[in-house]
Amino acid sequence: MDRNTIIGILLIGVIFIGYSYYNNNKLDKAYDKEISYADSLFIAEDYTHAILAYRKAQSFKPKEQYPQTQISEINQTMGLYDNRPDENAQSSNITQEQIDPETSSLEALAEDNQVYKTDKERESQFGIFHKASVGEEKFFTLENDLIKLVFTNKGGKIYSAELKKFQTHDTLPLILFEGDSTVFGFQFFTIDNHPIETNDLYFTPQTDRQTMIVEDQALSFTMRLVAGEGKYIDYIYSLKPDEYMLDFDLKIVGLKESLARNISSLDLSWEIYMPQQEKGRINENNYAGIKFKYFQDEVDGSRIRASKDVEEFDISTKLEWLAYKDQFFSSVLISEDPFLNGWVQSTKTDESERYIRFMQAKLSMPYKGDSNEAYKMHFYLGPNHFKTLKKYEIDLEELVFLGKNIIRIINEYVIIQLFHWLNRFIGSYGLIILVLTVIIKMALFPLTYKSFISQAKMRVLKPQVDAINEKFPKKDDAMKKQQATMALYKKVGVSPVGGCLPMMLQMPILFAMFRFFPTSIELRQESFLWAHDLSTYDSILNLPWDIPMYGDHVSLFTLLMTVSTILTMKINSPPQAGGAQMPGMKGMMYMMPVMFMLILNNFSAGLTYYYFLANLITFAQNMISKQFVNEEDILKKLEAKKNSKPVQKSKWQQRLESAAKQKGYKPSKKK
Repeated sequence: MDRNTIIGILLIGVIFIGYSYYNNNKLDKAYDKEISYADSLFIAEDYTHAILAYRKAQSFKPKEQYPQTQISEINQTMGLYDNRPDENAQSSNITQEQIDPETSSLEALAEDNQVYKTDKERESQFGIFHKASVGEEKFFTLENDLIKLVFTNKGGKIYSAELKKFQTHDTLPLILFEGDSTVFGFQFFTIDNHPIETNDLYFTPQTDRQTMIVEDQALSFTMRLVAGEGKYIDYIYSLKPDEYMLDFDLKIVGLKESLARNISSLDLSWEIYMPQQEKGRINENNYAGIKFKYFQDEVDGSRIRASKDVEEFDISTKLEWLAYKDQFFSSVLISEDPFLNGWVQSTKTDESERYIRFMQAKLSMPYKGDSNEAYKMHFYLGPNHFKTLKKYEIDLEELVFLGKNIIRIINEYVIIQLFHWLNRFIGSYGLIILVLTVIIKMALFPLTYKSFISQAKMRVLKPQVDAINEKFPKKDDAMKKQQATMALYKKVGVSPVGGCLPMMLQMPILFAMFRFFPTSIELRQESFLWAHDLSTYDSILNLPWDIPMYGDHVSLFTLLMTVSTILTMKINSPPQAGGAQMPGMKGMMYMMPVMFMLILNNFSAGLTYYYFLANLITFAQNMISKQFVNEEDILKKLEAKKNSKPVQKSKWQQRLESAAKQKGYKPSKKK
């Protein structure tokens, strides 16, 4: 290792340490500022906004306990539950019989949760909503063939969402979110300045049925938050057969004179803890995040493989929908009347937890102040399946990241269509990938063959190139050697990059497949050979330690891909690679496959399986091409072209010389 390399490494280290210090210092200042603001709200007994401020402060430092302690104290003061999910909590498949009978009475609930015990105390805190401040929590189930939703009358919200056709990597029911950790409710002030959070109030279900199963037609049920005679807020949920889309209608009736008159919008709070669903936590985290669609505009949000522990978006324009996106599943809130603005945040959780992200959003909805207000919204709670999402025609298919520009066009209009067409005839996804690879490589064969011919021309010219190298052995003659070599190529009509250009034209396909496989839910939990799940890595050996970049396992498809890449490059590499002109090229040839091995070891087995097959087919195509290409004939043709006639000047060169003559410049003639 030379001095320059050591200095470079040290500089990189200094930059990294400096950036880390700057970033931590920035987080410290933001945290301290928000904590100071939250404490001031707490002292002023503005508990609603204090909770929001403490949560925002906690987003800067998720491991700090102080904000959560303050939130718990406020919850106890206001008679609310702490919303941290219980790791030992039961699954969302809860029934009324599972509720502890000792807490079934209002007196016991008041005793356990320190709620206000008298009507007067509750009225002083909740105003016209004081009767809804206590109650007995009850659960209701609405389901069809695809999804099972459990609702709670506390907050009138979805308590859990289970996708019935899917399981987690360890064969448990697949739950998008569940439990008291979920927050969904509206925040506003009454005319007498009482802060209200509907998430913590008890709704009255407008049905006696606790289980509703959708069969031939849609079913609806209503949760009603009563504020007095003729005054209420309705949550109306409707589910159709064979649909992941849940209709959600909000109605505000008779509250015109009861809400603060300066209100022009309602604040909607939506928070969930996103459970880990896949085997590869790192890869799943890479594709998890927040997405949202601007009103009549594009989709924006988290980038793939974002490195930040906390991602925050302060959105000042209208939004059509907001999505909490996992690798293969999403929870999406859609509003037909766009949200006015919003603040959304995604926070990575500790690796020891079964949750990978904490998602939270504050959305603003228009409020006119009429006697009857109505809003039409929808929840999409389902898989990130491209065709399923595309049918809604609101750009939900953007949740499936297929690349950008030409890469996305190739995936959307070629790869996906071909993949689904093959799926009609072939049941094994491993065989589908095999056939797909063969079709792609056959379509690209003209480019592969052209590259092979170009490499063959370079091989037959190698003796003449070596003679030029011997003629100019000194380093000072490097320019002369390069000019002589290029003159040779020009005389015989060979481009030194002729073999690279056809390969470059194939790169969009390569990158398209890199985007396609990790996001294809069709491959999820589909086995092939030793790979139990083509959507994640295929481990044949678990390592006792974690190797940086590589991981704690050995993926066989990744190894096969690497070995086949090196062999293919070694056999098909141009003869000058690694020669005197480019002494470092040979090392680079073998460095790149090794780097890809480190990177792709945690990626989809379907992806590395495809690359392995592509290498084998390329090798076979080149072997077949050799049988039809006679290098002696190629050399004869090149020599004939070399000796036929002088190389004509290009039109560009002719125009340059013509322009120079007009200015009075006469090019010197060679003696």
